[in-house]
Amino acid sequence: MTDKLSKEQYWKLFQKLPNDLKTQLLSEETATNIFDICDRNEIEKVPKLASIVGRVLLGLLPPTDLQGVLEDELKLKKDKVKKVVKEIYRFILFPVKNSLEELYKIEIAPIAKMPVTPPPEEKPPIPPKKDIYREPIED
Repeated sequence: MTDKLSKEQYWKLFQKLPNDLKTQLLSEETATNIFDICDRNEIEKVPKLASIVGRVLLGLLPPTDLQGVLEDELKLKKDKVKKVVKEIYRFILFPVKNSLEELYKIEIAPIAKMPVTPPPEEKPPIPPKKDIYREPIED
């Protein structure tokens, strides 16, 4: 669908975007974040992921559809896709959350924090039991 848009159509979409989305779309930080996400998750199709994220920021792909599109277009496993989507939300989409919500007329839920496992409770050391099978050593 979006691959069939002309440069003029993309330009018209871009001009209608709020300033923070324009900045996020063109920023070096976003490009670095996409590269880092690909590097951490061993994804070789960096330009394809960048294109998909760009479609979200342009208003062509709702963030709610991001996971399915990544599975289909990048052929990634579900567990890896969940991790990648979480990182995309955290580093790229969350800073422009309000503009995206307005653009798509949806609410973007905050990123769930990773579950933190509490440290194991410390138990007092158990004294060794007397070994009844050993004979005492006499000096």
